[in-house]
Amino acid sequence: MDWKELKIYTRHESVEDLSAALISAGITGLVINDPEDIKAFAAEKSSSWDYIDEELLKTAASGEAFVTVYISEDDEGAAMTEAVSEALSRLEGLGTHCRVESGSIREEDWANEWKKFFKPQRIGEKIIIKPSWENVSDSEQRKIIELDPENSFGTGRHYTTQLCIELLEKYIHEGDSVADFGCGSGIIFISAMALGAGSAVGVDISEDAVKISRRNAAKNGIADEKLELYCGDVISDEKLRKKVCKGYDLVAANIVADVLLGMKDVFAEVLKPAGTLVLSGIIDDRLDEVITAVKQSGFTLLEQLHRDIWNAAAFVKN
Repeated sequence: MDWKELKIYTRHESVEDLSAALISAGITGLVINDPEDIKAFAAEKSSSWDYIDEELLKTAASGEAFVTVYISEDDEGAAMTEAVSEALSRLEGLGTHCRVESGSIREEDWANEWKKFFKPQRIGEKIIIKPSWENVSDSEQRKIIELDPENSFGTGRHYTTQLCIELLEKYIHEGDSVADFGCGSGIIFISAMALGAGSAVGVDISEDAVKISRRNAAKNGIADEKLELYCGDVISDEKLRKKVCKGYDLVAANIVADVLLGMKDVFAEVLKPAGTLVLSGIIDDRLDEVITAVKQSGFTLLEQLHRDIWNAAAFVKN
């Protein structure tokens, strides 16, 4: 199927109104390109810089914001196009001027369009994460992890993942047993294995996440006998908790603060004495609360890392 691509240009101040009008017209997916947002992102000079595409930088330079929508070239799409046209007419009547550019895109081209945003990502000093369609130089003195973005959290782009892996680099020892709670895409335990861990257990409440983790583990050469994956909630599922309570050398969890707080006693239960706990996904406002609670569960803080509003911390079990 072919698709109609509509680029609707407007001012920065009108992007929100335009987006709301399109959603009201029945558009369920849209792409916002706002120069002000792109400039603000670029000014951060963050480690996600590798993912800013040249086309986005051109957008920032142009100074003109636009919203892109895709509409199928069939009867249903024709009705949708008419609804969009009516929505834009209403906006014009309210004083919001929009300029529309129309084009077409083949389905196979659209399916690959998103790939340009995923480039090799260097994390810490030892890891590089790349999608399968990108190549890295043989001169890279890093452990290469191949990970394609899917519908599970964890591609290496987010600060919480980066901070967690940076702490793993410091605290993983050769042959360590590792547990990854909230494993998502598997990026944390896969990184741990690449850094020298001898075995890993991954747990997530999402069945899709467990399936994706298994695929990614196989893609990175992790043998079945060195990996166990479980779906469930270790806080409420006592049977599952018994399965995974094995006495690990290192436990990692990159989850939100409320879940980390709920798991603080589980962490103490599953770690060996003097084992390492690496937590990430903690926003600034919850950092003191999480650190205090984990200390009260029998841990000593080793160090903490901070980036933007996100924090990660490493602890040792007393």
